[in-house]
Amino acid sequence: MFATWFAIPFWQRVLGAFVLGITIGLIDADLAQQLRPLGTLFIKAISMIVAPLIFCAIVSAILQLQGKHGVAALSARTIGWFLLTAVIASIIGLIIGSTLTIAPQAELVAQADYQPKVVPTPTEVLLNFIPSNPFAALAEGKVLQIVVFAAFIGIAIRHVGAAAKPFGDAIQAATQVMYRVTKMVLELTPLGVFGLMAWVVGYFGLSALVPLGSFIGAIYLACVIHMLLVYGSMVRFGAGMSVLTFFKSIFSAQLVAYTTCSSYGTLPAAHQAVTEKLGVKASTAAFVLPLGATINMDGCGGIYPAIAAIFIAQLYGISLDWFDYLVITLTATLASVGTAGVPGAALVMLTVTLSAVGLPLEGIAFIAAVDRIIDMIRTMTNVTGDMAVALVVDKHNKEAA
Repeated sequence: MFATWFAIPFWQRVLGAFVLGITIGLIDADLAQQLRPLGTLFIKAISMIVAPLIFCAIVSAILQLQGKHGVAALSARTIGWFLLTAVIASIIGLIIGSTLTIAPQAELVAQADYQPKVVPTPTEVLLNFIPSNPFAALAEGKVLQIVVFAAFIGIAIRHVGAAAKPFGDAIQAATQVMYRVTKMVLELTPLGVFGLMAWVVGYFGLSALVPLGSFIGAIYLACVIHMLLVYGSMVRFGAGMSVLTFFKSIFSAQLVAYTTCSSYGTLPAAHQAVTEKLGVKASTAAFVLPLGATINMDGCGGIYPAIAAIFIAQLYGISLDWFDYLVITLTATLASVGTAGVPGAALVMLTVTLSAVGLPLEGIAFIAAVDRIIDMIRTMTNVTGDMAVALVVDKHNKEAA
């Protein structure tokens, strides 16, 4: 029985669990709620490996980079692509939001009762880059701080040279161990996807989404357009790969992102997809993907704030002009980097954008009610962008070598 199960291609197992979870959620909501622990188990297993995997992989990636300027060049290319796609995502969000009627029934305004999260100041954002205790950062899963600390360690090992080689070799061996552990944990993916999708559909149902259907539809449409046109163009012209081949290769990782709503939690699946199916060097993937999970927020920080701002403006009968759209684009792009490590990051980013254009924060109240549904496609977009950038950057690195 187990041999038959593992003989089925991984993506088919994940897709089957996805469909089965939706079916259970529609048929029996009570049973669907009881299946949520399966999803929780999967997320906990993923969370268990993320911190050590990122640390070991970042250090290992830096040790494998060639040339004195390898780290700087890789960082510049990666961040450049992330910022470019973030701006384009905001523009797409504004276009879709401006052409669709996305405001729900007016009586929903009376239900608004939202207390916004505290948005970190620029100084706090800068200070949060550096861990005061790197072991605490590892224990608490503070990914940005882990990335920075790992980068320091990797660079230091390179500068020390032969004396630090045993330490570097040990970390690279630990990286291989973590890759193996990752593959073991990924076998739980169908189980986790099944439990999470059953819970989401059973909890929200279909009727609850009708009043906000146009808003949800606008988000999904913008994300799909961004993935197909922007990332598709990057893959085709930047990496010389067939768009169809790219999306077929990353499909299982996209499903993990869609169901878990976690860019960090999808790192193992994304790493496996780009290295084993797209041929990206492990060192490049180990550097680009964690960085992307930290600062690349095209879905959360580009598309979502743009459409949500227009949605709330329509809701309250407030007109927006071209200058407001420009402010939305700039703040959405910057907020996506500054608040990436904050729990509930997308809503925090949205408060930054709304405040910048003078829109009422109370409008977030009922957007938050369906945030899980929206977060699924947002995260899928973010992770797809991470994998597309990893592919393009790896292509450039190979040509430059």
